[in-house]
Amino acid sequence: MSLKSNFILMAEYNKWMNESIYSAASRLSRDSLSENRGAFFGSIIGTLNHILVADVIWLKRFASHPANFSSLNCLAITPLPEKLDSILFSDFEKLKNERNRLDGVILEFVNQLSDEHLDNDLPYQNTKGVPYTKSFSLLMQHFFNHQTHHRGQISTMLSQSGIDLGVTDLLVKIPNE
Repeated sequence: MSLKSNFILMAEYNKWMNESIYSAASRLSRDSLSENRGAFFGSIIGTLNHILVADVIWLKRFASHPANFSSLNCLAITPLPEKLDSILFSDFEKLKNERNRLDGVILEFVNQLSDEHLDNDLPYQNTKGVPYTKSFSLLMQHFFNHQTHHRGQISTMLSQSGIDLGVTDLLVKIPNE
């Protein structure tokens, strides 16, 4: 499996899991979604916003890649979130709509990748302005791993609310050979 194929799989898994998470979360009231549950980003809505914030930050960094991925041009007008705990959308439906839009951008983006692109390093600055240069493919892996990590937290919060998310394993999306 090529690196590109791996990231297409991860983007498809990402979209599928986000649809599952948002479908399950939609069964909760606004108050329940906003309830501080002691998670790192407090609530379900806070954690869903954090995933979106981080995705925007990373996708804007990926847009600086020398390949100039046209799929990421739509992020040029998207403001860079100020903090990792920014609440971009307190309204669940607006958050869900933006998540769906961004998942489409991610799928389009990974389809534009080549293994050549992934073999490059990517210079970027963290949220405090500290410069780094790291392997683009490993940054892509971090991008998807970060989403999975926080969806796991949301899965726990949903379970504590009596909502079973069902199967969440990547294994479900890995095709048979």
